[in-house]
Amino acid sequence: MEVRMSVFLLIAASAIVTILPRIIPLMVLSRLQLPDWLMKWLSYVPISVMAALVAQEVLVPGGSFSLFHNVELWAALITFWVAAKTRSLLGTVIAGVVIVMVLRFIV
Repeated sequence: MEVRMSVFLLIAASAIVTILPRIIPLMVLSRLQLPDWLMKWLSYVPISVMAALVAQEVLVPGGSFSLFHNVELWAALITFWVAAKTRSLLGTVIAGVVIVMVLRFIV
C-alpha cells in the first residue's frame, strides 16, 4: 500500500498540533514552583472533568432526558449505592456493568 505525501504530511501536522499544547505547558510548568493555593485548585480539575463527562452521559443519554426510561441513570444510582456500601473499586465496576446489562435486558 502506498501512502501519498499529502496524507503523510496531514498526519504529521495533526500529530504536531495535538502534541504541542500538551508538551509546552508541561515543559514550562515543570520549571516553576507553583503556589500552594494553585496546586490545591488544580487538584480539583480531574474530578470536575470526570463529573461533567459522567453527568452528561448519565442524565442525557442520546440527547434527551427521561427519568423513567433512563437505564444509565438508574444503573448509576444503584452503582453509587454499591460503591458507598462496599468501598471496593472492583466490586463497584463489576456491579455497574452487571446492573447496566440487566436493566438493558429488562427495559
